[in-house]
Amino acid sequence: MSELPKTFDPAAIEARWYAHWEQDGLFRPERPNATPWTIVNPPPNVTGSLHIGHALDNTLQDILVRHARLQGKDARWVVGTDHAGIATQMVVERQMAQQQQKRTDFTRDDFVAKVWEWKAESGGQITGQLRRLGCSMDWANERFTMDEGFSKAVLKVFVELHRQGLLYRDKRLVNWDPGLGTAISDLEVETREVRGSFWRLRYPLADGSGSIEVATTRPETMLADMAVAVHPDDARYTALVGRQVRLPITGRLIPIVADEHADPALGSGAVKITPGHDFNDFEVGKRAGFKAAEMLNMLDAKARIVQTADGLIPDAFLGLSSADARKAVVARLKDEGVLIPHVDKDGVEHDAEPRTIQTPFGDRSGVVIEPWLTDQWYVDAKTLAQPAIEAVRSGAVKIVPKSWEKTYFNWMENIQPWCVSRQLWWGHRIPAWFAEDGRVFVAETYAEAQAEAGEGVALKQDEDVLDTWFSSALWPFATMGWPENTDPTLGGRYSNDVLISGFDILFFWDARMLMQGIHFMKEVPFKTLYLHGLVRAADGAKMSKSKGNTVDPLGLIDRYGADALRFFMAAMESQGRDIKMDEKRVEGYRNFATKLWNATRFAQANGIGASARIEPPKAELAVNRWIIAETIETVQALDLALADLRFDGAANTIYQFTWSRFCDWYLELIKPVLQGGAEGGDETRAVAGWVLDQILVMLHPFMPFITEELWHALGERSNDLIVARWPMADARAIDPAARAEIDWLIRLVSEIRAARTELNVPPGARLPLHVRDASGETVERLAQQEAVLARLARVDRVDDDAPAGGALQIVVDEATFVLPLGDVIDLDAERTRLTKAIAAAEKERDALAGRLSNASFVERAKPEAVEKARADHADKMTEAARLHAALGRLG
Repeated sequence: MSELPKTFDPAAIEARWYAHWEQDGLFRPERPNATPWTIVNPPPNVTGSLHIGHALDNTLQDILVRHARLQGKDARWVVGTDHAGIATQMVVERQMAQQQQKRTDFTRDDFVAKVWEWKAESGGQITGQLRRLGCSMDWANERFTMDEGFSKAVLKVFVELHRQGLLYRDKRLVNWDPGLGTAISDLEVETREVRGSFWRLRYPLADGSGSIEVATTRPETMLADMAVAVHPDDARYTALVGRQVRLPITGRLIPIVADEHADPALGSGAVKITPGHDFNDFEVGKRAGFKAAEMLNMLDAKARIVQTADGLIPDAFLGLSSADARKAVVARLKDEGVLIPHVDKDGVEHDAEPRTIQTPFGDRSGVVIEPWLTDQWYVDAKTLAQPAIEAVRSGAVKIVPKSWEKTYFNWMENIQPWCVSRQLWWGHRIPAWFAEDGRVFVAETYAEAQAEAGEGVALKQDEDVLDTWFSSALWPFATMGWPENTDPTLGGRYSNDVLISGFDILFFWDARMLMQGIHFMKEVPFKTLYLHGLVRAADGAKMSKSKGNTVDPLGLIDRYGADALRFFMAAMESQGRDIKMDEKRVEGYRNFATKLWNATRFAQANGIGASARIEPPKAELAVNRWIIAETIETVQALDLALADLRFDGAANTIYQFTWSRFCDWYLELIKPVLQGGAEGGDETRAVAGWVLDQILVMLHPFMPFITEELWHALGERSNDLIVARWPMADARAIDPAARAEIDWLIRLVSEIRAARTELNVPPGARLPLHVRDASGETVERLAQQEAVLARLARVDRVDDDAPAGGALQIVVDEATFVLPLGDVIDLDAERTRLTKAIAAAEKERDALAGRLSNASFVERAKPEAVEKARADHADKMTEAARLHAALGRLG
């Protein structure tokens, strides 16, 4: 047994133990006959660094992995990084810009080689940071979404989906990011409120008989208008349907069409239709008979004005940015007399009405997203979604919390074709080759494509790469050796046991894994999907760099240790709720670790060491039988909480048992036995050592570093704690009689201590203890626990009746315990003090009650102010009741 230092220093033990675990292969010990248990880590971007959300997500996963490993399972936590197409290319291009270089200065192959060089030198920083957090991942089998084996799986999936008609090339509108020069998904678009304008325009009828009014927030798009839509039931326009208008500026003749997209109650009821640059208009255009190839495009990849196919845009507008084109179009419309002015409340005319506009921005580039008509590759997500929907409905996949099912079904049942091509150089290049005559050949290799095309046919590979989420959707099975491994269960690793994910990637990743996994493996990729919330700032606001309210988890680890941060994450993770960051709580859990450290030092000093037993030792003393029962019930509660993925309940269970039952009570209750030479010393040391061992095992998934250190500090071990055995919850060890006796003792000591504090009894004063109406059982307990009561409650038992006069009275069960106070405190002064304190507490209580009964305050005040008032009111109610009880005790 090595003596522990007096002070707990997390930094001194964390790096040492992690290196030991990893070097000895303890994250994946050899267990050939054990039950497989598998979880996959959401692969972080190779460009990423550990943020507070990662800390939460990975802590929860590691708790489950370590728990499964302690249960004797062959636990594997699949780890790897994502090639992060857009993010990685941006990082490398920024580095090149610092050297006055551009991507286009290099060939594609040379640029990709530079990205691989960057990855080798700087990528994967986050893997080291995950180690600092204590993540027990299967590093020996670390994967990368562009490693050779994974890339083969990606190509196979693309080709197979294409052959099955579930992946195709189509001309459709996409979210185009002019800053990055690529299509992005709906999920990568941020909608922000922007101060904008609402213009009203007059489009003249082609025959000169009148005009029709339309309104828009994007007047520049009228350069590519192809129709005006009115509702088929709008009587105002019935006679105009089928007629034409002549557009200002371009002179283009466009039809007036009937479509239910037009809302008669909005504006004039007529809507300009630009099918090449608006998602709703695209659908209207298709219904009106326009083919995608016929829809006009007025923008290039940088969102600058280009000539439309009909050549009708005046040269003065060509090359302008969208913003400059807007100004120029409005000016020309005004000159042509077709801009209808907005008249404000003061009668002043303006070109447009001010409006707050919901505007789409790229989440990475920060530029305005343009709907753009391009040829892209799409997955038939609607077809793939059907089995994934049924998997959740049938219970084959359980979503926790269940409340997320509604959101899942809503998105999946309304899913759109998934655009999987991106206009980048870094990523999985699309395995499609084009012949000069326009034919497309999709194959896993160039040789296969050439064989399909025939000898002498010149082929050129598609320049685009696949969306990063396309490859990561294969993570649960492509990391396990598929497609080379043809075992449907991939060695018992598929389906995975559970997936832990932030709700924010439910559609990015989780749903797509379900679709691809079921389609290719004929089985769900995971049995349970646990969705946790976000970690928010202390005030509940979403964390963001722009607000300056982000928290660095590595900084928290430096200050308080990884164990404290991990325990905070677990304790605060309540199903269906976000977490408010609270550094004081993290500090509090560091104090919890310190308390356990000091308890182990106490054990060492009193001859308590490592236990060699799995089952509890035999015990005669009530206090030992009580703590054994408490330990077993803690194991039972912990098992239930972890099975239900109630991380907060699990953390609170082990916290309360360790701090309150073991450290605060059991160690105090056994001190007379250990230090006074009383009978039962050997038994008590054996029981205390066994209980401490169980604590270390139960706490290990939450706080792995300190528990491993203390495990070895208690004595020689045949194995490390990380591969120890989870405690057995044997209910036969629960002793109701011992529990009743010690619970009675704890209640009595607690009541006496609380009363002494409330009545200002000096801490060192010893009080006589008289008892009335005690049963034979209580009298027997008082005799057995006399030494404990004397030491913990500072009372001396007196058998005769209590003297007359002021006394502290406490009722526990059937007995009344009387502690005379006349010789210890000034009873009249104490009554006066308590009376004043009661009046003050009740005054504040009533004032707060009045404020809370005021509907105006509750409705108009900030929610946090109302919440604080309610909490303060509850505190004052409790305080007043406590003081009344204290006054009542004086008689």
